[in-house]
Amino acid sequence: MKTKILFLCTGNSCRSQMAEAWTRHLKGSEIEAYSAGIERHRLNPLAVKVMAESGVDISGQKSKLTDELPVTHFDYVVTLCGHAKETCPIFPGRTIHRGFDDPPQLAAMAQNEEEALVHYRRVRDQIRDFILTLPASLCEEGEPS
Repeated sequence: MKTKILFLCTGNSCRSQMAEAWTRHLKGSEIEAYSAGIERHRLNPLAVKVMAESGVDISGQKSKLTDELPVTHFDYVVTLCGHAKETCPIFPGRTIHRGFDDPPQLAAMAQNEEEALVHYRRVRDQIRDFILTLPASLCEEGEPS
C-alpha cells in the first residue's frame, strides 16, 4: 500500500501543485500524492514554466478544492502555507505544516519575468528537496490530528 499524502495550500495554484508533481515524479512508487486548496485559483503559469524546466509537466493539472478529491482518507495532510494551516479542514490521519515562501507574492515587485522566475525556481527546488525526504521525515514530525 502506498502512503497517501495531501498537499494543501490556499489556492492550489503553485506550491501544492509543485509538491504533488514532484512527489509523483520522484516518489510515485511509494507515495500516492494529491493536492488541493482552501479556495480555487487558476494554475500559475510561472509554476508550470519552472517545473517544465526541471522536466516535470504540470500543465494538465487543475486547481481543486478539498471536497473534489477522489480520496477522503490520507495518511498525511501537509499544509504548505500559513493560511492553509490555520483553515485546514479536519482530515483523519496526521497533519504536518511545512511552510514555503509564496512565489507570486515574492515576485510581485519583480521588474521582469526573469526576476520573477528566480523566486519560483528557489521554491521549486526547496519543495523538491523536501519531497526527497518523504515519507520518512513525515513519520518523524507528524502530529495526531
